[in-house]
Amino acid sequence: MTSTPSTPSTTSVTSTTSTPSVPSGTTTPAPAARLLRRPAGRGTLGGVGLVLAGTLSVQFGSAFAALLFPRAGALGTVALRVAFAAVLLLVVARPRLRGYAPGDWAVAVGFGLALGGMNLLFYQAVDRIPLGAAVTFEVLGPLLLSVGVSRRAAGLLWAALALAGVFLLGGGGFDGLGAAGVAFALGAGAMWAAYIVLAARAGSRFPRLDGLAVAMAVAALVALPLGMGSAGTALLEPGVLALGLAIAVMSSGVPYTLELFALRRLPAATFAVLASLSPAVAAVAGYLVLDQGLTPVQCAAVALVVVASAGAVRTGGR
Repeated sequence: MTSTPSTPSTTSVTSTTSTPSVPSGTTTPAPAARLLRRPAGRGTLGGVGLVLAGTLSVQFGSAFAALLFPRAGALGTVALRVAFAAVLLLVVARPRLRGYAPGDWAVAVGFGLALGGMNLLFYQAVDRIPLGAAVTFEVLGPLLLSVGVSRRAAGLLWAALALAGVFLLGGGGFDGLGAAGVAFALGAGAMWAAYIVLAARAGSRFPRLDGLAVAMAVAALVALPLGMGSAGTALLEPGVLALGLAIAVMSSGVPYTLELFALRRLPAATFAVLASLSPAVAAVAGYLVLDQGLTPVQCAAVALVVVASAGAVRTGGR
């Protein structure tokens, strides 16, 4: 989660593989925007560390979220994560709510629905298949969006490589992983692609983090009724609330902050390639936190998707 704050450009379409991201492409201050346009390779080591730290935070946050499923369920866990993240963003961003046209609000609401749908579907997938596999299937959404936008022949090769990885991951069929889990992960990927497109539009209509804060509030309004209906009063238990807050900070607060700083130090394409490591990081998090192992063939499949994601970013147009 899902999710993750990348610049919404065709070179960084796969950079949100971490989780819902802040659309900073059109709202970044001028000095930072100039940094984002620097040639690849001039990013600092500190920026690389920030991206990797944000990716680790997102994926380990998702792993710890799965530990809350027995007490709050997948829907309840999503509700807590999104609600706490919305509160944090509203407090920090303090978005201005006046002076916008109906079209602006339509974009913000669509952005929020994509964000909420992405999280809901992703956590349903994690509840059914290993975390590494879920993120690998999910990242196909941004990857295929990147290939489609670039309109380059090389993009078709990267897409074929990714599909080969998916075939290996499913062992020729998805029965071993669970068809429902795979379907939820692919649905989350589609929502992720929609999120990226709407993030760019929201970034051009709302200043700073205002669009993201409004979208997160919309996502919370969608997720909270579902979570309360599923988990009931379990969501009000002090231990569950504390874990929900920790997951929101790990999966949203920390990575959003780290990625914003990273985008001021790294070119967008470099950022996106580093963020493409998310499936591999998710596999490690699933193994260490949830004791979810992958076979050597499945590990190779994850590696193919990672390479395809990075390759699609590097060969894509701006």
